[in-house]
Amino acid sequence: PRVGDGFVRLDAEGVVDYASPNAVSAVHRIGHPGEVVGASLAEVVTPLIQHGDGVDESLALVVRGRAPWRAELEANGTSLSLRAIPIVHDGVRTAALVLLRDVSELRRRERELMTKDATIREIHHRVKNNLQTVAALLRLQARRVDLPQARQALQESVRRVSSIALVHETLALSLDERVDFDEVVDRLLGMVAEVAAPESRVRLRREGDFGELLAEVATPLVMVLTELMQNAVEHAFVDVPQGDVVVVAERSARALTVCVWDDGAGLPPGFRLADSDRLGLRIARTLVDSELRGTIEVGPRLPHGTQARLQVPLAPRA
Repeated sequence: PRVGDGFVRLDAEGVVDYASPNAVSAVHRIGHPGEVVGASLAEVVTPLIQHGDGVDESLALVVRGRAPWRAELEANGTSLSLRAIPIVHDGVRTAALVLLRDVSELRRRERELMTKDATIREIHHRVKNNLQTVAALLRLQARRVDLPQARQALQESVRRVSSIALVHETLALSLDERVDFDEVVDRLLGMVAEVAAPESRVRLRREGDFGELLAEVATPLVMVLTELMQNAVEHAFVDVPQGDVVVVAERSARALTVCVWDDGAGLPPGFRLADSDRLGLRIARTLVDSELRGTIEVGPRLPHGTQARLQVPLAPRA
């Protein structure tokens, strides 16, 4: 009980024989203008219920004091929470106590939060649709371009835009700004596998769990993984008939470590990430430095192949 709660005592028939000032004020706020003491609480409340609205089924038990239960009533713009405590003597209910609490402000805030959540999810849904439209336009443009390099550049842009759309699609279905990143990566693996050359027979898979990530981390991270996986598929198996591209995730309380490795042909002699002119690797390095505030290393993997190691700090959950 709180100081502002109203207190009502009912007799065995459900008639009010005592009502505190707070209780009388609460009953008047829900639309009952008359006296409270001497009236049946059920008869006071029943006319105030709006027909067609969702009514708490336990309300009848509570206002008569028949069961130790809670119910909620909304009328006249006021939300009232009622809690009944029957008084039993020798197995017979002789009276009941009812606590009344005005929860109008709490319900108003809950409705505002629900509206905001729905609005945010709708925004993510529309952003996803817009990104998919952009990807479709780029795909159409790529089909009309004769230069192979220009067509390849447009196709890479399609994959980058589509990877961001995956994050917004997940956010549109989420109840908060967190993304189930394992689902995103699994779908991303399928998307990258579709563009792999059929003769290379590249197998892509995920090991470990990313868990849930904030949207501000998920969006740049999915772009980085897209570039690393696409780079491995395009360059690691040019002269190798088949191989594996594996994404390994290790998560701790403070950081997320991701390794993307392949068992392909490996890096060219003297390779340095800082000097690489590949656009995908430059995008990945820029996003890691500026957006993720992490580190990225690309080097050889023994006995053969390439490994990219990415470490991203994670903010502690409130």
